[in-house]
Amino acid sequence: MSGDGWPPRVVVEAIARRIAGEVVMSDSPARMLRKWREVFGASQLEVARRMGVTASVISDYEKGRRAPGSGFVKRFVEALLDIDAERGWPVVTRLAKLLHLQYLAAVIDMRELEAGITFDRLLTAVKGLLVNSVVTPEKIYGYTVIDSIKAIESLSGNEFVYIMGSTSQRALIFTGVTTGRSPLIAVRVAPIKPAVVVLHGPKSVDFLAIRLAEAERIPLVLSTADSVEELVEGLRALTP
Repeated sequence: MSGDGWPPRVVVEAIARRIAGEVVMSDSPARMLRKWREVFGASQLEVARRMGVTASVISDYEKGRRAPGSGFVKRFVEALLDIDAERGWPVVTRLAKLLHLQYLAAVIDMRELEAGITFDRLLTAVKGLLVNSVVTPEKIYGYTVIDSIKAIESLSGNEFVYIMGSTSQRALIFTGVTTGRSPLIAVRVAPIKPAVVVLHGPKSVDFLAIRLAEAERIPLVLSTADSVEELVEGLRALTP
């Protein structure tokens, strides 16, 4: 997968899910496998080598002689992405533009939690301190870690909705925050509200930010993680 710079990991993961979904949901998975291999300009032999199988195995799947399971589809998509990475991400870059995924450049990490986690577990993961009086008893089913400066500079109102992922019952985690006022104003005017807002960066939280969170009945958390990397590592360690 990607490292620093373009494309962000979340862009690669979004495209991977899109491809895998098309294959799995297609009436003809075999044709979809061939389509995406050709989109990436990869030969059967290249994909086979990446997957540790023979080219005849790939041929069997593309001709419908074998039915791909979820494990095979995952490895197949990962092989295509690895090949594209070696070439400098030409296909992923093109697909990101076609699918309007540029907004994800402001997203540092994004994940769905299928079984959900409790608010207390989120607090522990982000080394968080609750700074208002609101606590959610409901489970949290995902999180999005956002570079607040990039978000302010590049996101439109409609794109802000997209960072909510597949569910609004998620934590929005803003990094690079100075006081917390701008992120909470963005949340206040957004049509869909997150379950929790986490701020990383400020030594103290602006009083207006706290008031806005109270007005929206959203728990407001200050992360004390030493770095963004530590913050993301804590979140990535979460298991439902």
